[in-house]
Amino acid sequence: MSKFPAILNPTAEDVQMLLAAQAHLGTKNCDKQMEQYVWKRRTDGIHVLNIMKTWEKLLLAARIIVAIENPADVTVISARPYGHRAVLKYAANTGATAVAGRFTPGTFTNYITKAFREPRLIVVTDPATDHQPVREASYVNIPVIALCDTESPLRHIDVAIPCNNRGKHSIGLMWWLLAREVLRLRGTLNRAQPWSLMVDMFFYRDPEEQEKDRAADEVKEIEAAPAKEYAGATGDWGAPEEEWGTSAPEATAAAPAGDSWGAPAATETGNWGDSAEGGAAW
Repeated sequence: MSKFPAILNPTAEDVQMLLAAQAHLGTKNCDKQMEQYVWKRRTDGIHVLNIMKTWEKLLLAARIIVAIENPADVTVISARPYGHRAVLKYAANTGATAVAGRFTPGTFTNYITKAFREPRLIVVTDPATDHQPVREASYVNIPVIALCDTESPLRHIDVAIPCNNRGKHSIGLMWWLLAREVLRLRGTLNRAQPWSLMVDMFFYRDPEEQEKDRAADEVKEIEAAPAKEYAGATGDWGAPEEEWGTSAPEATAAAPAGDSWGAPAATETGNWGDSAEGGAAW
């Protein structure tokens, strides 16, 4: 039985997403402190986590995060590439501070460094990979929440959320569920309505796949561009042809000028003739 009210229990859709993302599958190794979250062990040696305990720890972590008055005082960290996009999206939606990638040593302990910060709470994707911020947080008494697999070390971890922290879909889903629960507890989201932000936005995307998608979009734009230019050019070319056609009567109307030119020519010829006669007289 759950320790939370019925309204906080996971829905059938939430359970299906956890199972589809394989968030309940651990590894063949199991830490002594993580045995309490293991439901059973499969024949192939994989430990299966208890989804209900995962959900309870997720709600507990969300309640701790909401207790922080300033959302920017919560730092979310992921050195693992699968969690970069997830922590950035989480920070963008909840107002937390994200550290995606390499963690600069001394960020929590050395006030001389440019990246020095004093968070009130940190959330890490993997205690083993993010061991540096976890160790520094223990030096300055910063609480730590972590997504923990069956073999993750729990040293200096205050709240462990048992889940699969190796798969990109599992990591993205856990951060999405945590962000949704934080927004619900703050009153930003209504529990009766689904969150409009899709969970796919938290999933890791391969850079090669992104380049292929961009190249395909560029090819489509290039293929569509000549047709648009030709369609616009046809209308432009049609207009000058009409102007040239209308300019023809103007040339015809200028014909009287030719007559005037002819008249002076005759006059000049006559004058030359007169001058010729004058020359004969001379």
